[in-house]
Amino acid sequence: MSFAQPLPSPGMASGRRRPKNLPSLPPSAFSPPSTGTSDMFPLPPTPSALFPGEVVDAHLRSEALGSAGLDLAGTEVAGVVLLLNEFSMPEGLQSSLTQNVRVLSVAAPFELSAIPSDYSDHSESSGIPQSLYTSYAASHEAPEARSQAIETLKWAFSNSRLVDIDVQSDVMSNAAKYEVFEDLLMKATTGLSGDRKVPIVLSNILPPPHDLSLPIVKLLADPSYRNYQAHSASLSLFPNLYVKFTPPMWNQPIPGPADPTSEIDQHREWKRKIKMFIGPVLEAFGYERIIFGTSPSFATPSLLNPADWYALVRESFAELAMEQDAIDAIFSLNAKRIYGSP
Repeated sequence: MSFAQPLPSPGMASGRRRPKNLPSLPPSAFSPPSTGTSDMFPLPPTPSALFPGEVVDAHLRSEALGSAGLDLAGTEVAGVVLLLNEFSMPEGLQSSLTQNVRVLSVAAPFELSAIPSDYSDHSESSGIPQSLYTSYAASHEAPEARSQAIETLKWAFSNSRLVDIDVQSDVMSNAAKYEVFEDLLMKATTGLSGDRKVPIVLSNILPPPHDLSLPIVKLLADPSYRNYQAHSASLSLFPNLYVKFTPPMWNQPIPGPADPTSEIDQHREWKRKIKMFIGPVLEAFGYERIIFGTSPSFATPSLLNPADWYALVRESFAELAMEQDAIDAIFSLNAKRIYGSP
């Protein structure tokens, strides 16, 4: 009984491997695309060449005006939103700080612990739109304090055209803290009529408080980052809620320009982390509800160099291949829309 010999496998003969026959490419593969094709599939903008047409600093502490508060390394600052130190409008404040910089709005402070008894809106007399801002901290999470905070926020939503909230509790990474904060927002906004759905602007959650020593590889799988993703999506369901992109509470000074001679480029490391936190918020809110600002949380005593922060944020968005209209919206147009004159 005879058996047929098995055929050699492709590319094999006498136990030796033959070189594969590579397919030949047509000449068109080596030719540049036609004009029509390049118009249909344009290359993304070069990050180093993508700048906003103008900048509105929508989170500028009034005490920063005497420092480098309006200097963003040559980029034109067209307007600011001033966060006042006092409840009343300061005397002599003009609607324009300089010939080219307009005061888009001023925000007067109030405490969540009690409804202010002496508040008055000076928008008409001063010619500058006025709004309110407050801080939310861990001390407001206790039941009694939370109940008072809800009532005070209801008052603010009924008496102001916009309310800023500086979130000083780590609600983005801690599930229990987030549930308390979300419950506060829901109860404070319940019952408001459609025309009183004033914009709510949260700061100090993009980026959130973070331990810079945690590597990105571990951050991706860390429960705090997963909570951040989930909480970003949940907050976006409040249709009148916006997020400010302000300097984070990372317990380190914001690094200056990239130094190619440095062994550890802190500028690059910060950008890598920042882009990790941009993603979930950008996906949930879209670029129409993100607003740029340069002053950090009021829980941070020192004022930072706004030019360094602007460079980090601009480069981070540009490296994410954002379009020009998105860059313009984040750095100026969104702030003009909600803080400008009604």
